Formats: sequence, C-alpha cells, structure tokens
Amino acid sequence: MKSLNRLFRPKSIAVVGGGAWCRLVIEQCSKMGFAGQIYPVHPKVEEIAGLPAYKDVTSLPEAPDATFVGVNRFATIEVVRALAERGAGGAVCFASGFLEAQAEDAEGADLQAQLLDAAGEMPFLGPNCYGFINYLDGALLWPDQHGGKRVEKGVALITQSSNIAINLTMQMRGLPVAYTVAAGNQAQSGIAEIGEALLADTRVTALGLHIEGFGDLRAFEALAEKARALGKPIIALKVGKSAEAQAATISHTASLAGGDAGASALLSRLGIPRLDDLPSFLEVLKLLHVTGPLPSNRIASISCSGGEASLAADTGHDMPVVFPPLNETQQVNLRAALGPMVALANPLDYHTYIWRDTEAMTKAWAAMMDLSLAMTLLIVDFPRSDRCSAQDWDCAIEAAIGARAATDANVAMVASLPELMPEAVAERLMAAGVVPFCGLREALTACAAASQVASPAAAPLLLPTPTVEPSLVSEAEAKQRLSDYGLRVPKSIRARSPGSARAVAADIGYPVVLKGEGVAHKTEAGAVVLNLTSGGAVSEAASQMPAERFLVEEMVTGAVAELLVGVVKDPAHGFVLTLAAGGTLTEILGDSTSLLIPASEASVNAALDRLKVAKMLAGYRGQPAADRAAILRAVQAVQDYVQADPVGLEEIEINPLLCTPEDAVAADALMRRKDILR
Repeated sequence: MKSLNRLFRPKSIAVVGGGAWCRLVIEQCSKMGFAGQIYPVHPKVEEIAGLPAYKDVTSLPEAPDATFVGVNRFATIEVVRALAERGAGGAVCFASGFLEAQAEDAEGADLQAQLLDAAGEMPFLGPNCYGFINYLDGALLWPDQHGGKRVEKGVALITQSSNIAINLTMQMRGLPVAYTVAAGNQAQSGIAEIGEALLADTRVTALGLHIEGFGDLRAFEALAEKARALGKPIIALKVGKSAEAQAATISHTASLAGGDAGASALLSRLGIPRLDDLPSFLEVLKLLHVTGPLPSNRIASISCSGGEASLAADTGHDMPVVFPPLNETQQVNLRAALGPMVALANPLDYHTYIWRDTEAMTKAWAAMMDLSLAMTLLIVDFPRSDRCSAQDWDCAIEAAIGARAATDANVAMVASLPELMPEAVAERLMAAGVVPFCGLREALTACAAASQVASPAAAPLLLPTPTVEPSLVSEAEAKQRLSDYGLRVPKSIRARSPGSARAVAADIGYPVVLKGEGVAHKTEAGAVVLNLTSGGAVSEAASQMPAERFLVEEMVTGAVAELLVGVVKDPAHGFVLTLAAGGTLTEILGDSTSLLIPASEASVNAALDRLKVAKMLAGYRGQPAADRAAILRAVQAVQDYVQADPVGLEEIEINPLLCTPEDAVAADALMRRKDILR
C-alpha cells in the first residue's frame, strides 16, 4: 500500500491551476495558519493570492509533499506524471470526467487508466475529488468553504461525497474534527487505505466513514485490524442498496438477503457499528472522542422533570439500551442527596427544588453515576440565546463537570431538542470530559452504538467469486452434496413415475413425503404433500403434481421449530449466510439475521438468539427445546460446503430445517450453481 502520510501531513503544498478554486486553496491554507511552504503553479501569471507563481512542476524549488491539481482532466494526467517524476508526496485530483463518467463518455475509463499509470508509486486522491482538510496542522487541499477550525486532537471523517464532507464541516455540535477527507472515485486510494493513514496519526481519536460502496474487502479487513491494534474505534454510515444481492429472486433466502443485508453483515464482522443518519453519526463520534467504546449498554437518566424521565424511558424502549434498576449504593446516596420527597427510579426525576444549588446538584448527579453504568445522561435543555438568558443554566454546566470529576464515570449532558445545546456549551463540556449530546434519541443511539464496537472476526472473509449463470440443481442432488459435508437429510429415493413413487414409498416406510422435482417453490405449486400413509395415497398425489419425476422421503416428525438456513453470493460483500424462521411463512414473518461466511460457532449461536423464534428453540411454554448442537452442526455443514467449492455457487437454501429435541434435519434443499470443470 502506498503511504499517504506525507500527503496528509505536508510541510509543503503546491497548487496547480489559476482558477478561483486554486486561489481559494491558497487563501484558506494561509487563513488556517499553515506553517509550511505554499507554491502556486501556473504557466502564464506572475503571482496567485499574493504568492509568486512557478511556470510548472519542474520549476519548483522542491518536490512538494502535497499538491492540489486544479486543471482539466487531460492536463491532470501530465501534471501527475511530472509530480511523480519529481518524487512528490501525493496529489489531489480535482477534475472529473474519468471512470465515474464512463456512462456518458467512453473516454473516461481510458483516461483513468492513464492517470494511474502516470502516478506510478505516488499516491493521489480522486479524481473527481475535493481533497482533504487537516485541522491539526492547518493544511487544506480544499477548493471550497468549510466550517471547521484548528484543533489539537479529534476525529477523522472520510466520505465519498464532497458535498456531504462540506456539510459535516459545518456542524455546530462541539465535535472536534481532526481530518475531513473526500475520497472521490477512489481510482487508486480507497476509503480503507485512507482510513489506515488517518488512524496512524496519534492525534486522531476515532474514525467515521460515510460509505457508498466497499470495493476492496481485504483492505477493509486490514483497516479494522489496524483500528483494533491502535485501540481506536470506527463507525460507519452506509448508504445505498445492493442491487447485486437482489438479482437472485428464486428463493426466500434471496429476498431476505436482498437490499444491504450483506453490508450490515460485513460491518458487524469488522466490529464497526452502523448508523443510519448524519446526526446520530456525529453524536456517536462525539461520545467515542470523549470516552472511547462503552463497556455495555447499561445507562441511567436523570432530569428535573417527570415528563423528561418518561420520555427517556419511552425513547429507549425500542432501542438496544438498558435502564437498570437503582442498586443499593445509588439509592442510599440519592436519598442522602435529595431527601424523602423524590421517588427514586431510573430514569430519575430529581425535581427542581435543588436547581441553582450547584453543590446539591453535583452531589445528586454524582450519586446517580454508579461505575456499573456505561453512561449517565443528564437531561438539560438550554434556552435560545436570541430571546432568553441562559445565566441560570451555569449551575448545570458546573454540576455536570463537578460530578464527572468526583466520580470518574462516563457522563453526558443531553438536550432533548438538538438545537437547545449551544455550541459554546458543548465545547466547554467536551473539554471537561462530559459528552454534550444534541437530541435524546441521538444520545441513546450513540450509547447503543458505542457499546457495539468490537474486535473484527479473526478468520478472513470468503471473497465473492465471479458471477455465473447457474442451473437449478435437483433437490436430491443438492441434499446429497450437502450431506457429504455433514448435513442431516431424510432417507429418500427418486422416482420417475407415480407408480414408481408408490413402490419406493414402501421401501422407505410410511409415513412419507412426496415432492415433485424441478419445481422451485414446491408448496405454492402444489408439488409437495406431507404425511402420506399408503401406496394409493402416494400414487394419487403424484398424478396431481405439476412434475414428471418425484422424490419420496421419510416423514420427519416431532419438530419444535422450523428454520431457514440459506446462502446467497453477494458480489459486493461475499457469501451472505441467512438464518431465519423457516417454513411457508418465512418472508411474511421476516424474522431473519445475516452473517458472512465463514461465521464462527459463537456468532451463529448469537445470531440464532436474535431471532424471535429463539424462544421456540429454547422450549416455549413447556415444549421441549430443540437440539442446539444439531442446529449448529447443520449450519456448519452448509458453510463447509460453500468454503470447499465456492466457484460457480450462487445460492443454497435449506427450508425448512426441522429442529427436533434430538436432531436438525434438512427437509428441503435448493441449490443454484454452475459446476466449473477444473
């Protein structure tokens, strides 16, 4: 991987081009107090923004560490070539019209190939890229406005959208931003490589990624491992739906694993919490900057209003956070601080009679901050400054800071309405180690996400194979292939006619199941009949089916639950393993969870526990429990098959996997693949 360190932490900057964009880059570097050399480059002018201009890159007194290339796409290639030959540290390629424009301009792809060749070993961002802002050193290769300021440490932000990058710099939430990077179309340097370079800066505390698509999956695995080794958390805002994962619609699995299930599974595998909106994204980063990842999702809330206490409880009701009951120590300390008039609970309404008494507020808030909690939320909304005075709220700021210092616990002040947390207050709280949250739901989302930061999976991801045009493997053949890897399947015999089906049924032993072969959705097509107890019933059922060949199987009884175990190859993310409530109502129930192969036994166990049907697997209302070990063996058998022969495989579905107290049996199996001759 090409080193981006010199580019992102430059001591000298060159700006190539004479337009307003380039002038703005120079002016903003000076405004931000960049201490290094700035070299304008233009063939026809004497100076730009008050600095002497050089005719071309070869005329520069030194090879610049970072260069903003603000010329047209054809000239960009030649400038990048000249920079590489001089040994420059790297470049930002502002011009568009490369690979991202290939749908409108066939020349774009060839120009991008030329750009990569011209750069050689020199790293660059883009093309079609705004560049980056280094708020730590005041180094900006950024041709537009921004809303940030110099900081000593902070979080790093990477996005594929320059406009979103601009908007993120305009936040007024007190979040210290160390770097903002727009990745452009990532011709050479992808988000993951950029992330590794930013995490290597000791002044960066956490990394936030806005991702449209992943690209190099191995690079993201390396990024996650780098973050783990450095102890710096990553979060992601992933947008877009995976059309590739929806291409296969023949099975329930394809429907359940459609959309961006693969993206969610990949982020979970990497230990990266996923956010769904920009406000929550920023609030999580704020928390991570102050406290780092949270050890649990156990939180407390304290406010001076019963309405706010109820709102906190109700808001958290459908979220992965827990408000545990007060323990004995909390109750004793709170009673001592508040007296007998307050009903003690979590969330807590401490009433308003101690307001303005900073010492009493500090004592009460500190009493709530038990070290068994991951975070204590102090709900305080500040009045709007244009019409009101916030003088009476100084006591809350001082009490929050004092309680934090007295307990060394994780503490946050939450404005239930995002606009009622002034930026100056947020910055003051951040400096004192108190997280200033803008919005109650955002605060709870942040606590939940920060508790989900985890180490990445140890095993490398099974990468997606080239897409093929698959065939539908017969059910009998699919079961045989999977049984070779340990999947338990019913005893079965194939038959070529209704009469043959009747004959083989006697060999299997009644009751039996009759299935028509070559039919994808057997139940909907009337191609499966259960619990046949005589030869006549078998031949009659066969004659009514829309099939010419049949599969006769033993009837498995005693199931306490039915599961779906499926695999769909997602070209963007790998092989998606889906576990779901099985049977004919799979898609209606929508009770599913997805992992990526290979999935460890522990992760499969945890995924099964996330299903609503987990209660049935554990034994519901006096019913016996399913054999969990047998279920795990069945899932592993499917994974083993996929890993042993992934090339040509597009999809597998076991539905239902009949889960009994003693076994887990694949009653039906679908497989789509193209067998590749080797």
